[in-house]
Amino acid sequence: MDLILEGIIKAFSLIFTLDAEVLGITLLSLQISGTATLISLFIGISMGTAVALTRFPGRQFVVSLINTGMGLPPVVVGLFVTILLWRNGPLGFLEILYTPTAIILAQAVIATPIVMGISLAAIQHLPVNLRLQILALGASRIQMVWILVKEARLPLLAAVMAGFGGVISEVGASIMVGGNIKGYSRVLTTATVMETGRGNFDIAIALSVILMLLSFLINALLTQIQQRERPR
Repeated sequence: MDLILEGIIKAFSLIFTLDAEVLGITLLSLQISGTATLISLFIGISMGTAVALTRFPGRQFVVSLINTGMGLPPVVVGLFVTILLWRNGPLGFLEILYTPTAIILAQAVIATPIVMGISLAAIQHLPVNLRLQILALGASRIQMVWILVKEARLPLLAAVMAGFGGVISEVGASIMVGGNIKGYSRVLTTATVMETGRGNFDIAIALSVILMLLSFLINALLTQIQQRERPR
C-alpha cells in the first residue's frame, strides 16, 4: 500500500514540477496516439459507412472480418508491421522502423477496425427509410452519406473514444516497432514496462497514474461533447 501511495505522490510531483523527460514522454504519447486515432477515424468511418450502405456478395464475411479485427492482438500487429518495415521487408526502403512514425502506423492498424466496426453498427442501425427520405428530398449520394454520418454522430463519438483508448494504452506493438528509445520513441506505456522491469515501481506507478489521468481527461472531454449533443 505504501508503494502505491509513494507512486501516486511521485506522479503528482513529476506533473507539478514539469519534469522534462516525463513531459516529453507524455506529449509524444499524446501526439502518436492522437495522430493514429485521426488516421483510423478517416479510414474507419469511411469504410464502415461504405460497408453499411452497400450490398455485395461476401458482405457478411467482410463484416465478420471487421468484427474480428476489433479484437486484433496488438503484439500480432506489432509482429507484422515489424516484418513489413524490416530492412529486407516490403516497406524496408522507408527506413521508419524504430521511429514514432512506425508506432503511429501500428496504432492506426489497431484502432481502425475498432472505429470501423462501431461506425458500421451506427450507420446500419439508422432507419432504412431515412435514406429514402433524404434522396427523395433531392440530396445527392454524397449529401445523403454526410447527413447519415451527422445523424449517427453520438455513437461515432464513442468510436473516437474506443479508438483512442485502444491505442493510448497499447504497449506490445509500440515496443516492437518503436524500440522504446529514450528521447525519441519512448511513450508512457513502454516507459512503464521498462521501469517495472528495473524494479523502479514508484516511477512505474507514477507513469501509470499520468497515463490514466491523460486518458480520463481526453475521454471526459469527448463524453461532455457526446452528452451535450444527446437528443432530449
